[in-house]
Amino acid sequence: MMQIGELARAAETTAETIRYYETIGLLPSPPRTAGNYRAYTAAHLQRLVFTRRARSLGFGIEQVRALLDLADQRERSCAAVDAIARDHLAEVDRKLADLAALRAELDALIGQCGHGIVAECRILEALAPAAPRP
Repeated sequence: MMQIGELARAAETTAETIRYYETIGLLPSPPRTAGNYRAYTAAHLQRLVFTRRARSLGFGIEQVRALLDLADQRERSCAAVDAIARDHLAEVDRKLADLAALRAELDALIGQCGHGIVAECRILEALAPAAPRP
């Protein structure tokens, strides 16, 4: 059995994160000791490490919830896990495409810089909203 501080150190997280995961149901509430301290087990640590790893890979809270639920059903087909991972990969690819477009736009703006004075700055000009026409 571990107290919350020990669990936090073992999982390299904070007690606040652990409490948050308990509140939203990703981590089951542990039993309490006679002194009313939370008493975490190795199963809590395993679930917390799983959750933190999934979050570090960018999975959303609901995706993590679904993955945890599937992980608890050991005899079930992993097709649902694969679908969640594929959906997440598609989202990552969309974000990468958006970032590539953003990079190209910023690169083009910077390429227009004539290294003159601010009053003639093409970057600031591109960022400024167009004046409404009367």
